Amino acid sequence: MPKVVIGSDHGGFELKEHAKEVLLEMGYEVEDAGPESAVSCDYPIYATKVASKIKKDVLGILICGTGLGMSMAANRQKGIRAAMCTNEYMAKMAKAHNDANILCLGARVIGIGLAEEIIRTFMTTEFEGERHMRRINQIDGL
Repeated sequence: MPKVVIGSDHGGFELKEHAKEVLLEMGYEVEDAGPESAVSCDYPIYATKVASKIKKDVLGILICGTGLGMSMAANRQKGIRAAMCTNEYMAKMAKAHNDANILCLGARVIGIGLAEEIIRTFMTTEFEGERHMRRINQIDGL
């Protein structure tokens, strides 16, 4: 069963809880890296927790108020290509062309319905491979 590690801060907690249900419905094993409540917390802690668990067969989802802080913090970690997406097209291209391994969402930017569609698109899109590998290798070498 494919695995997804999910985390948020207080601003993304409610959407994180909903996203877990969507992922389970899709057949994914879901590991919740926290937090356990909507009490104010620091997003870099959870971005690092999720990023540390990403492998070739494990993807991540990070949710904060805008998605920006999570993407910035996650992208500081080696081997991470976190993409903050606000629509399905961005999610599709993040996976198809950039082989993104973490999806970042902004709970205060998008609604639950759109978030669901972005998650479904991200999780079901495959990396197109060869013609994009040169650029992925350049990113990973930075």
